[in-house]
Amino acid sequence: MYLLGLGIILLLLKYFEISPVAQWSWWLVLVPFAAAIVWWAWADWSGYTKRKAMDRHDVRKQQRIDRQRKAIGQPTASSKRRRN
Repeated sequence: MYLLGLGIILLLLKYFEISPVAQWSWWLVLVPFAAAIVWWAWADWSGYTKRKAMDRHDVRKQQRIDRQRKAIGQPTASSKRRRN
């Protein structure tokens, strides 16, 4: 996402002819877009995005379980209490 943001900023600087980007080649201005495409292709191919989505899901699931356990008075998985 950072590459896409950088590409948009450089594109606007080039379009409005703001120095020093105004003197740069269009190829140099468009490189962040190509890098973003490569990054997204790699992330999808390697499973990186799926793993991150699963991690977020697991965190939300554990928070929901902890909230429900706390509501009924049971110790949560994240608490460090010992039962004797």
